[in-house]
Amino acid sequence: MKIKYFNDTDTALVEFTDNLVIETKVISENLYVDLDVSGNPVNMTIEHARENAHLPDITYQQFEKAVV
Repeated sequence: MKIKYFNDTDTALVEFTDNLVIETKVISENLYVDLDVSGNPVNMTIEHARENAHLPDITYQQFEKAVV
């Protein structure tokens, strides 16, 4: 996964895969999701990212399966 932030337009692009985009779903006026032929997400675009996603501040956490 890649996250690209475009400061000049305050837009974030989250890239999940490099699959071919077949359809774009408008989730809201500031959120768009590109889907592949199977309906899986390829990209997500967030407009006004500073306000809507608190970007460009990013935190990454990975959780391992708990051992019981």
